[in-house]
Amino acid sequence: MTDAPTGRGALPVAEPSATRRAALRLIRLDARTFAAVIALNALAAGAGLVSPWLLGRIIDEVKSGAGVEAVDRLAVAILGFALAQLLLSRYAGHLAHRFGERTLARVREQFAERALDLPASVVERAGTGDLTTRGTTDVAAVGATLRDAGPEVLIASVQAAFILGAVFTLNPLLGACGVLGLLGIWFAARWYLRRAATAYLAEGAANSALAEQLAATTIGARTVEALGLERRRLDACLRAVEECRATRLRTLFLRSVLFPIVDVSYVIPVAGVLLVGGFLAGDSMTLGTVVAAALYLRQLSQPLDTVLFHLERLQSSGASFARVEGIAPAARPGQAAGSAAVPDGDRLEVTGVRYAYDGGPDVLRGVDLTVRPGERLAIVGPSGAGKTTLGRLLAGVDRPRTGGVTVGGVPVADLDPVRLRERVILVTQEHHVFLGTVRDNLLIAAPAATEAELRAALAAVGADWIGDLPDGLDTELGPGGHRLDGAQTQQVALARVVLADPHTLILDEATALLDPRTARHTERALAAVLAGRTVIAIAHRLQTAHDADRVAVMQEGQVTELGTHHDLAAAGGTYAALWRSWHGD
Repeated sequence: MTDAPTGRGALPVAEPSATRRAALRLIRLDARTFAAVIALNALAAGAGLVSPWLLGRIIDEVKSGAGVEAVDRLAVAILGFALAQLLLSRYAGHLAHRFGERTLARVREQFAERALDLPASVVERAGTGDLTTRGTTDVAAVGATLRDAGPEVLIASVQAAFILGAVFTLNPLLGACGVLGLLGIWFAARWYLRRAATAYLAEGAANSALAEQLAATTIGARTVEALGLERRRLDACLRAVEECRATRLRTLFLRSVLFPIVDVSYVIPVAGVLLVGGFLAGDSMTLGTVVAAALYLRQLSQPLDTVLFHLERLQSSGASFARVEGIAPAARPGQAAGSAAVPDGDRLEVTGVRYAYDGGPDVLRGVDLTVRPGERLAIVGPSGAGKTTLGRLLAGVDRPRTGGVTVGGVPVADLDPVRLRERVILVTQEHHVFLGTVRDNLLIAAPAATEAELRAALAAVGADWIGDLPDGLDTELGPGGHRLDGAQTQQVALARVVLADPHTLILDEATALLDPRTARHTERALAAVLAGRTVIAIAHRLQTAHDADRVAVMQEGQVTELGTHHDLAAAGGTYAALWRSWHGD
C-alpha cells in the first residue's frame, strides 16, 4: 500500500499505484459530472477546430475568384463557432470547478477521519509537524489542483488531441511533420517527469521537518530559554531551513531546464509544416490546407502551454496527494490491523512485558500484573520507574517488545480503535478544549447525552463553576469566547470520561492540575460514578493509593510490591518509605 516511511517514525507516503487507485475512486464518486466535463470539453474543442479550417477555405475561395458573399458566409460561420466554443468551455469549466470542490471536500473529510483514527503512538513518533503539514499544505495543494489545475489540464489535453487529429485529417504528411517537430517537448517532459516526483516528495518531507522543528522550538520556548538551548535550537532550525532551500532549488532547476526547451520547440512544427507545405503546395495540397495546418499547430501552443505550465503543479500536488493518502488505515507503521476478536470479559493481564523506546534500553523489564474487573489499582513509584509507560501499554497506545498485554484474552494493541475506546480510556494531565461550546466539548464523548446527563457528569468531577458561565453549557470556549483555566480544562476532560463510561479507566496524573483537596474529591467522585468499572490510577499523590483496593509499586521498570495500602505500609518496604516521606515522617 505504501512505501517505507521517509524518516525515523515519519508517516508513510502512498505508492503510485495506491495513489492512482485513490484518484480513480474519487472520480467514480462523481462520475456523471466528470463524464459531462469531458463531453463538453470535447464539443468545445471540436468547435474550436472549425475556425482554422474555415479560414483555409476562405483562402482557397479567394484564390479561385469567389465573390464577397461566399467569404462573408464563411466569416459569419467562424464567429458562430468561436462563440459556441466560448460558451461550451465556460460551462465545462463551471462543472469542472464544482467537481473539484466536491472532491476536495471528500479528501478533507477522509483525511480528518483517518488522522483522528491514527494511534497516538504513531502520531507521537511521526511528530505533529508532519501530520500538520499534510493536513494543511498538502491538502491545500491537492485542492488547488482539483479546483484549478486539474480542470484546465483536462480541457487543454482534449483540445490538443483534437487539434493534432485535425492536422492529420487535413493531410497526414503535414500531421507527421507537426508530431516530429514536437519530439523536443516529449523528450524534455519525459526527462522532467522521471525526476520531479522524487524531488517534490523530498521537498514535502523537508517542509514537514521544518514545521516540526519550528513547532518544537516554539512550544518549548520557556524550557529552551531556561536551559540555555537557544543556540542549539537555532542551529537545528537553520539546518532544516537549509534542507528546505536545497530541495526547492532542485525543483527550480528541473523547471529551468524544461520550460526553455518547450518555448523553442513550439516554433519547430510550424516552420516544418510551412516548409514542407510550401514545397508541395499546388501538387498534392492546396495553399489553404497548408495555412490551416500551420494555424492548427500554432493553436496547439495554447493547450500545450496550459498542460506544461501546470505540469509542475501536478507533480507537486501528486506528491502532496501521495502524502495525504499515506495515512490510509493500512499505512500505519508498527500497527497491526484491528482484531476482530471480542474480549471475553474485562480482565487485564500483563505477562512478561518488556518495552524500550526507539531501540533504547528497556524501560519495562519483565512486568507481570493482573488487574481484576472492577478493581481500583494505584501504581506508584519514583520518577522514571516506568509507571507512565505501563499505563500506555495497558491502554493499547504502545505495543510491548516482548510479552503480552491482554484484555479478556485479546491483545489490547490489536483491538479495533472503536472497540478499544469502549474498553479502555487513558486520561493524562494533557487535556484539550476544542472550539465550540461546553456542550459541544462534552458531546464528543456521548453524542446522545441529555442535558441532565451532561450536568451530572460535570457535577461528578466537581465542576460547579458551570453555573457561573454566562450561557451555561452553551458558553463558547476558545479565542473570542470564555477561556477555561487548567483545572477547569481538566474537569471538562474528566467529565467526558464519565459520559464515555469505559470498562477500564487509566488515570495518569489526570488530576495533577487540581489542588489536593479537589483532586481527592474528584477521584472519589469518579470512583463512585464508575462503580463496577476498573480504575487504574498512576499517581504521585499517595492519598490516591490509600483509597485504592490494591497498590502496585514500580522500581526500575519492574513491579516490586503489590498489595493493599495497609499491608504494604506495614511491610516496611519501598511503599512504606514513600508513605512516610509523603507524610513528612
